[in-house]
Amino acid sequence: MSTTESSSQSAPESAVLIPSLSDDVALNCLARIPRCHHPTLSLVSKTFRSLLSSPLLFNARSLLNSTQHFLYLTLRSHTLQNPFSWLTFYKPQHNSLPDHTHFQALIVPVPPIPSPSVGSAYATLGPKIYVLGGSVNDVPTSHVWVLDCRFHTWEPGPSMRVGREFAAAGVVDGKIYVMGGCAVDSSARSAHWAEVFDPVVGRWEAVPSPIEVRDKWMHASAVVGGRIYAMADRGGVVYSPMRKEWEGVGVDLDMGWRGRACVVDEVLYSYDYLGKIKGFDFRNGEWKELKGVDKELPKFLCGATMANVGGRLIVLWEEKVDRNENRNVRRKDIDIWCAEIEVKKNGDRDQYGKIHWSEKVLSVPFGSSIVHCTGVSL
Repeated sequence: MSTTESSSQSAPESAVLIPSLSDDVALNCLARIPRCHHPTLSLVSKTFRSLLSSPLLFNARSLLNSTQHFLYLTLRSHTLQNPFSWLTFYKPQHNSLPDHTHFQALIVPVPPIPSPSVGSAYATLGPKIYVLGGSVNDVPTSHVWVLDCRFHTWEPGPSMRVGREFAAAGVVDGKIYVMGGCAVDSSARSAHWAEVFDPVVGRWEAVPSPIEVRDKWMHASAVVGGRIYAMADRGGVVYSPMRKEWEGVGVDLDMGWRGRACVVDEVLYSYDYLGKIKGFDFRNGEWKELKGVDKELPKFLCGATMANVGGRLIVLWEEKVDRNENRNVRRKDIDIWCAEIEVKKNGDRDQYGKIHWSEKVLSVPFGSSIVHCTGVSL
């Protein structure tokens, strides 16, 4: 569908976006403006505000290849009124700037999830983040909440067939798969240990699974080559939606995967027990240390969170700090650091990383922690 056709179908209330320009030309111009300028753009006129709150603009950005990559971050705190806070991370376009150029990061708060839960699974599908299940007052829930990242609005999604906490989730061919996180102590839960959601149909359906793969708790998951890898307390399982086949995770992958991982170019990145980032190449079936970054990054002995944002490896980590507000008052905080790494392989199958920037992006109250992060293109 061309931008002209889109404009004729979903034009904003006013017939004129920019005087002396046709709507399709005006839309092509406005769709190229970086999203960080949209708040200012909304002040121009009611027509612009209407356009910015319409899917039309985002459809045009996609068609014009003008989408940008954003990082969405979920934090948990025991000291704030709302235990979970959502943020989106904006950074300036700096392709023309030297590496390590300092810039002021812009953190934009996202409205809190209407019903927070602990141990939810997450799945990103297009411009939407699905928060699947979790426990509320120690009771697993089947509820699904959907964040539309285009407009930062929450809406309830179709509930799963069973309640889950600490489940695995992945997206393959536009469908969301979720597995585990439930005790198979009834025929209904056993039959729906794995489920699939098709947004076109709008409902969850059972995915048949053999008894031997049905572990309860899942600590990590990833999608590689159209297959969903789900790591359980003991070992893990792999599901191929195309073949509808289940199998076990190999010993080498299982031993090296500590959770909080992400996939970039078919390589799964995690960190080992020495705090170094390593990548598992599925084609070669081996772990390799990511070289070139160890001098500029800390040892992640307390863990780090990773995401694929526009084909780059994004690593976030927490640092505890003591601050002196005055001579008599000391305050403990948590600093959130972020690094953007370009990863590549050479002919010897070694993996190399180039850090494009590394900055402290946020300070939060002591006791806060990173729950989840993901990349979204808008």
